[in-house]
Amino acid sequence: MKISYEGKTVIVTGAAGGLGKAMSRLFAECGANVAVCDIAGGEAITEEINNAGGTAKYYRFDIRDREQIEKAFAGIKNDFGSIDVLVNNAGINGGPDDRKRVHEYSDELWDRIVSVDLNGVYYCSKYAIRQMIRQGRGGSIINVGSIVGLTPLRLQCAFTAAKAGVFNLTKTMALECAPHGIRVNGIAPGSIMFEGTRKLFYADPVKAEGIMSHIPQHQPGEPNDIAWATCFLASDEAKYMTGS
Repeated sequence: MKISYEGKTVIVTGAAGGLGKAMSRLFAECGANVAVCDIAGGEAITEEINNAGGTAKYYRFDIRDREQIEKAFAGIKNDFGSIDVLVNNAGINGGPDDRKRVHEYSDELWDRIVSVDLNGVYYCSKYAIRQMIRQGRGGSIINVGSIVGLTPLRLQCAFTAAKAGVFNLTKTMALECAPHGIRVNGIAPGSIMFEGTRKLFYADPVKAEGIMSHIPQHQPGEPNDIAWATCFLASDEAKYMTGS
């Protein structure tokens, strides 16, 4: 099956990270105009896509700032003519030293994680949905959460709460947007191998084996595994799938 995004504009937030780069690259290979969105570091993947014959432009903004998002999305529409797909991929978590019990957790870190991981999804979706409704031809939104949004882990209360919120928001958005032909689905990545997880989890063979013992295929996923799932869910081939 060949998925085509010819003539469509795809917004990817958190596009400078491991998953975001893979998503941006794949959407471009499928013919999309890719709006590479991140607070920093989006130049490299934008240049890579354009050098390979694709179409991409970098939009720098802070996902916690509603005015910056609204301005950026207006610019995307003006530059490419439409907004057809939004991938809410941007997200953060605390490091190993930040993992503490609820009553010892940092209020500052709680606010920061919820602002990026949950509020950012809400703000970006709001402006994308408004534009999709104006266009009158539907659209697709993919919210990237985490398995911890479904099965909570200890010592990560902000991350688990935010990602659980993302999935219930996904279902609410799916219900509300269905009459406009806008589909909304979520993805819950598990252990995906990229630079950050390689250092954090897989550099130590004992820790790596412990993690993989819980994975049926006994290996971590790759960014492209999530990118392909995202590309399919956002496509017309998945036209009857929403709220999942």
